Amino acid sequence: MTDFIRFMDPQPAILSRRDAIVADLVDLLPKDCLIHAPRELVPFETDAFVSYRRVPLAVALPRTTEEVAAVMRYCHKYGVPVVPRGAGTSLSGGAIPQEDAVVLGLSKMSRILDIDFANRTATVQAGVTNLNISEAVSPEGFFYAPDPSSQLACTIGGNIGMNSGGAHCLKYGVTTNNLLGVRMVLVDGTVIELGGKHLDAGGYDLLGLVCGHEGQLGIVTEATVRLIAKPEGARPVLFGFETSEEAGSCVADVIGSGIIPVAIEFMDKPAIEICEAFAKAGYPLDVGALLIVEVEGSEAEMEAMLADIVEIARRHGVKTVRECQSATEAALIWKGRKSAFGATGRISDYICMDGTVPLSQLSYVLKKTSEIIDRFGLRVANVFHAGDGNMHPLILFNANDPDDAARAEQAGNEILKLCVDAGGCLTGEHGVGIEKRDLMTHQYGKVDLDQQMAVRAAFDPGWLLNPSKVFPLEGRPAA
Repeated sequence: MTDFIRFMDPQPAILSRRDAIVADLVDLLPKDCLIHAPRELVPFETDAFVSYRRVPLAVALPRTTEEVAAVMRYCHKYGVPVVPRGAGTSLSGGAIPQEDAVVLGLSKMSRILDIDFANRTATVQAGVTNLNISEAVSPEGFFYAPDPSSQLACTIGGNIGMNSGGAHCLKYGVTTNNLLGVRMVLVDGTVIELGGKHLDAGGYDLLGLVCGHEGQLGIVTEATVRLIAKPEGARPVLFGFETSEEAGSCVADVIGSGIIPVAIEFMDKPAIEICEAFAKAGYPLDVGALLIVEVEGSEAEMEAMLADIVEIARRHGVKTVRECQSATEAALIWKGRKSAFGATGRISDYICMDGTVPLSQLSYVLKKTSEIIDRFGLRVANVFHAGDGNMHPLILFNANDPDDAARAEQAGNEILKLCVDAGGCLTGEHGVGIEKRDLMTHQYGKVDLDQQMAVRAAFDPGWLLNPSKVFPLEGRPAA
């Protein structure tokens, strides 16, 4: 595929010193914590945004905060760019390296350090997977709320970098709402701690700044997160509609009525068919759009909330209402939704967009998205977190056809601009990465971008951390 998104040019001075840099890193790290053979570097050349690939200079895989600090001190001293990497599940290209950069992967930092049920917190290393936390605390009746579709693989460090959400963020919030503290290594190797086992810290909200920083302010090595008690009960319900517009209007009215379910997930007909073929979840195939609405609480609470939601759905011409009758059935319903990206990948290459729009504009944006896709001669499967307007159109294309790939990227850019023009924003939970970097000027004016870049430069004056990401390459302050 032709590269339509530019990376920073690799520095010849760094490339010419590759052997010396590798030799120095070998001395800094344990024997099995550095990858530098060309063939062994290939798995790290991309992330889940597979359209773009760059082979890094080397890959460091430290086991401790101290080893991370040693690598950062060295790279800072010699001006070597560093690209942080969690599990490589970024859909915006946030972990794609560049040829003169050291990838700093945290996969070996995978220990749960402390579980404090009295204070409802867990402290973990950054390489612990999202789902591992819930599995560790489940026997005591707790869970960790953020649940991205990639939670089997994605790590807490990556979740913090992208401020990840998931299906249940409607009620429980995204990562920033569930993060209490971090231990972080700055670009010069200094180790700092922000927050901790308490609700608030004095002074500036630096923890809020770090959550969603996309690896540009430092390397998070440990995190303290909030644990939540499991509800008494939970029940997902399927609502089938004739059109996507009817489903979108129903979502807006549910939220507008003051009802806050745990989750409201949306699928259009192509997404329903793709997910049902894979998961056999029992989704209705005779509808144009599907909502998965989950409520929780006591039986009485769930019955009352569902009665109100069903009444609203009827006003929007709902065709199908199906409550799950068992835990197995509920698990299948969520398996289908969480398998959407993988199931789509079985049948086609795709680009997953991540725009967010006001709920009042949801039906309008869905209609215009369809028009954009038709104009480019492509196909789209829509699956997203409808409750907070976080859209994920999956644009299907042939990656082996450069023209098809170009149309897919152009269509995606138009959809993201549409989201901004409708009063929304470029991203909800996937970050900016390289995918949306050059669209930042569509959402932000020069003053806003300059202010953001000034904050970034305060942490990393030389722009060594993940330098090709987030901000347009033109107009940056001189390093």
